Amino acid sequence: MSHDRYISPFSTRYASEEMQYIFSEDNKFRTWRRLWIALAKAEQRQGLAITDEQIAEMEAHADDINYEDAQRREREVRHDVMSHVYAYGLQCPKAAGIIHLGATSCYVGDNADVLIMREGLQIVRRKILNVMALLADFAEKYRAMPCLAYTHLQPAQLTTVGKRATLWLNELMMDLEEIDHRIATLALLGSKGTTGTQASFVALFGGDSAKIRAVEREIAASLGFDRVVPVSGQTYSRKMDYQVASALSGVAQTASKFAYDMRLLASFKEMEEPFEQHQIGSSAMPYKRNPMRCERIDALARYVMTDALNPALTTATQLFERTLDDSANKRIAMAEAFLGVDAILNIMMNVCDGLVVYGQVIRRRVMAELPFMATENIMMDAVKRGGNRQELHERLRVHSQAAAKRVKEEGAANDLIDRVCGDPAFQLRREEIEAVLEPERYTGRSAEQVEEYLTQFVRPILEQNKKLLGEKQELKV
Repeated sequence: MSHDRYISPFSTRYASEEMQYIFSEDNKFRTWRRLWIALAKAEQRQGLAITDEQIAEMEAHADDINYEDAQRREREVRHDVMSHVYAYGLQCPKAAGIIHLGATSCYVGDNADVLIMREGLQIVRRKILNVMALLADFAEKYRAMPCLAYTHLQPAQLTTVGKRATLWLNELMMDLEEIDHRIATLALLGSKGTTGTQASFVALFGGDSAKIRAVEREIAASLGFDRVVPVSGQTYSRKMDYQVASALSGVAQTASKFAYDMRLLASFKEMEEPFEQHQIGSSAMPYKRNPMRCERIDALARYVMTDALNPALTTATQLFERTLDDSANKRIAMAEAFLGVDAILNIMMNVCDGLVVYGQVIRRRVMAELPFMATENIMMDAVKRGGNRQELHERLRVHSQAAAKRVKEEGAANDLIDRVCGDPAFQLRREEIEAVLEPERYTGRSAEQVEEYLTQFVRPILEQNKKLLGEKQELKV
């Protein structure tokens, strides 16, 4: 590795080799050659004078790309597609005259981009499923463990650790549905020609529209697509890139929310991400256990969410049938959106595979707040003993405010129960009040909701995709 020039951190630190290969030059140019072969075969079947020998020659050199020839040619002509047409022709002298026949640069450029995005989305889909599987197991294990729930980042009522995990899961489910939709609706550009009118193919096929349409159908089918865009200029609408980037941004949003929650829980000492035996949390503070994995998720998620603006602005500024100010932006923005989400899901998989739960801390923090949350139950028990509901409500309000003031201003323990026990209006003994203070009584249907959600929604999807599960991720750094 060279240390004297910029290298993307996606390559050295974050993204998987698998995703990096999908957006590599090698995969792109091999895809171009697949597209040229598909075009030649379709044109041959529709009657053009293309021989089996020419196609065989092209297939024989589909993967052994002569990069030096292409690079040398591009320095001369300043055109990447024509440079690769030339290089391919050097390897396939019999087929040189029919390579790229009737096509424009976007035939390989845009169609390859769609194929590559589909490959990338399939990896993202697989990794989402693996994170979901880990969180589903976690949610089931902790489905009934009471913990504080928050509104406005203030303790509200109780939920369970497992129920909170289903909130993370449900957003992943939404992302999975969106990724599946994007995969299902991706369409190739097809063979539309210079301005989308297919004029070059009209010339090749003597105006036979049936043959021209058949060429597009055959190209799409050979590459695993059942559709091409119905109308276009020279390029497919860049809105397709925006829609894909938006789906990736959605994954980043979900992961970011999860990571922020985890960072707060680590601050409360309730839960932690994995922390390895020799890991250093701080160069100055040896005791620190910083949530660096979740911080990294949030950092990368912010990048991906911002990056989704690029295809939006590109779509909005495409002029008439095509303009080239999309190209430089698109080749960076779309690749890095995929690489960023790949990195995010790798980290999230690693975190969810080793989540640490500190049950005693969670219980202690619940019990510090539970007396406030149990006041309605305490009041009802006192009413059953003959108390006046309105008078008891006022006394509980006064006692609660006094106890809260003691906690906040003096740093003392919550003494609300002592105050109620000492108030003859309630006629309740300590053991009677403590019987009310069972956290499990205040989690509503949380545990049941977890079971219902996993059984009805999550487990069926995981079962349908079980061959994709079981993936593990070790972080590079």
